[in-house]
Amino acid sequence: MKNRALCASGVALALAVCGTAYAQAWPSKAVRMIVPFPPGGGTDYTARLIGQKLSELWAQPVVIENRPGASTIIGSEIVVKSPPDGYTLLMGSVNHTINPSLIPKLPYDTIRDFVPITVCVTAAYILVVHPSLPVKSVKELIALARARPGEINYSSSGSSGPQHLAGELFKMMAKADITHVPYKGGGPAVVALLGGHVQLQFSTPVSALPHVKAGKLRPLAVTGLKRSEAVPELPTISEAALPGYEAVTWWGLLAPARTPREIVNKVHGDVVKVLQAPDTREKLSREGVSAAGTTPEQFAAMIDKDIVTLGKVVKAANVKLD
Repeated sequence: MKNRALCASGVALALAVCGTAYAQAWPSKAVRMIVPFPPGGGTDYTARLIGQKLSELWAQPVVIENRPGASTIIGSEIVVKSPPDGYTLLMGSVNHTINPSLIPKLPYDTIRDFVPITVCVTAAYILVVHPSLPVKSVKELIALARARPGEINYSSSGSSGPQHLAGELFKMMAKADITHVPYKGGGPAVVALLGGHVQLQFSTPVSALPHVKAGKLRPLAVTGLKRSEAVPELPTISEAALPGYEAVTWWGLLAPARTPREIVNKVHGDVVKVLQAPDTREKLSREGVSAAGTTPEQFAAMIDKDIVTLGKVVKAANVKLD
């Protein structure tokens, strides 16, 4: 894409100016990692796990700063306006690629104003219901939703976010009317479900699994095309009731545009090192997510693809930002 090429040119220019000495000295102070969600969700868990490991590796603090709101725009704008020196990073999510289809006038350009570093983890969602809902399978849920149109509510981490789109795709394919109730993050959305204020959620494994194991939530299926290693007994929604249904998410690090390539390469290399560590992989697997560690170029291609693919879902479901 043209903007991607312009971004690459800017990085090359910064590279020539800064030189390798800067990268070798980096980091010489604390690094901020902005999480555009409240504490408690999958994005926050991923940032804190990786941030702790990077702190040990760099011998400098990695400070996790939760800045939720406006469909991740508030946190993202903080990063865009920060100096391009690697000391402010964004733990982005699929929301980053959904927003261009929803908001005509974003305060930044999703492609031009960020440098992708690496996708840290990927995950399918788990469709979970409150135990009071009298369903034990996806087919039973669809039947109940068709019998009680508009009466069953599902929570999400925010209006127009990936969990919302997972629900809208489910509604379209199941031909069932369920009502979306947005919250300001995955943590609050799960709390609402636990309290019985809503009846179901397409939840990140990080948020859902502890409550599933405690018997406080009932899992029905996973949203990927393959079963999850964390809960292999659960079918996919595709195999259980809706062939072809798929909704997956990712969390990845981005930096402000014009961040020197040496810094991008260092962060990328060190994050991949963290993700490849056996204890990190074990912790992530236990939470139902998979370590990724893509190259910056692979992450950039994923962003380009998601903007197009998710834009089609937004249009088909007529999703609006509340």
